[in-house]
Amino acid sequence: MSRDATRAEPRTEGQATARPRIAVIGGKVKYLRKARELGLDVVYIQHPDEYDSTHWPYVDQALLVDYADIARLLPLVRSLHEAYPFHSVVSLYELGLLPAAEIDHLLGLGGNSVATVELLLDKWRMRQHLNALGISPVAAAVGETGEDLREFVRAHGLPVVVKPICEAGSIGVFAIRDEAELESVTARFRSLGGQFAKKDLAGDFERFLMEEYLDGPEISVETLSFDGRHVLIGVTDKVCGGPGFVEIGHSTPSRHPAPLVREVEELVTVFLDAVGLKHGPGHTELKLTARGPRIIESHNRIGGDRINELTEIACGVDMDRYALGSRLGLLEPLTRSPEAVAGAAIRFLTPPPGRVLEVTGVETVRADPAFVDLEISVGPGDEVPPLTWSEDRVGHVIARGETADEAIAHGERLAALLNIRTEPVK
Repeated sequence: MSRDATRAEPRTEGQATARPRIAVIGGKVKYLRKARELGLDVVYIQHPDEYDSTHWPYVDQALLVDYADIARLLPLVRSLHEAYPFHSVVSLYELGLLPAAEIDHLLGLGGNSVATVELLLDKWRMRQHLNALGISPVAAAVGETGEDLREFVRAHGLPVVVKPICEAGSIGVFAIRDEAELESVTARFRSLGGQFAKKDLAGDFERFLMEEYLDGPEISVETLSFDGRHVLIGVTDKVCGGPGFVEIGHSTPSRHPAPLVREVEELVTVFLDAVGLKHGPGHTELKLTARGPRIIESHNRIGGDRINELTEIACGVDMDRYALGSRLGLLEPLTRSPEAVAGAAIRFLTPPPGRVLEVTGVETVRADPAFVDLEISVGPGDEVPPLTWSEDRVGHVIARGETADEAIAHGERLAALLNIRTEPVK
């Protein structure tokens, strides 16, 4: 095999055909573990520098390649599939969604179409599609220059939003509220292209999407689709408190009124039909505006920021497992939305930028009855960057409660017990 393809844990052909095999593209080790727990053999497609011994217990064959290079990827996958046939291909990672769809199309595995996935990844195409259908209309245009931005503002007024056409994680999202900001935002947007590794980006920073600013609280709707039938799993309330639109907290179930949640569910169902989503998870972000709910964007994957863990605490549904196993008949399709039985909340840790001097409060938080999970990615001597996108947050704490209100209160209390003390870097 080429140096891009590595096989782990060899099996005899009799063993290999004894159970279904799935190809998983990118993403975290937990997805591979859950696939193995479902009784699946696993083909793992990953960048060479992101595959290590932590993956080995769960992987039968590994194809190590830059999977964003579709022209190189597809011949390798075809050869691997001939030797070790797999029955479905899944990615729960933003940059793996299009490669998964391309592989699915190549091998005729019956998943979501390339056209649907491309529509969801390209925010401009999606917005044009929705506006043409009269679904959640929002004024939008694509720009390349400062004059393009000024022209959009003249037509639609301030504030406006400028963001990449094909990114996630709140990368490069600007809310422009004052004309004085117009002169600098184009240069600030373009400068972002040099701040991220190429493999972490879905597109470039040459063009940008301009949209009217949507007022109101932000939510996301988590769904599972079963052969075109969409089931709402949960509605997640969001807290955006960082620069731009960086999210610093989530909670579920939603605390918004039930009639509004039903209106949101109806809109999302119409939207998923309109983009042609047939299978698997959906994560659709909306603003609850004075004119009614408006869709911001959507993804044919599970929401990031540990939203699946919150949903599982609140209603007992592990969307990861459904994404991996439902099309292979390992889980019965859901016929209705699950009832919430608890509340769950996450609060992200965003200390002042600078060098970390100490981290305290960890043991106190872990001993609290409301505690579910804690992650802190920095320690003394590490540097906390300015908060510009989701990856600049340095950790989180997850709490549970009998209701969403109680979980939120616990989450904020636990976050306050954690002290990541920093000093300015000179």
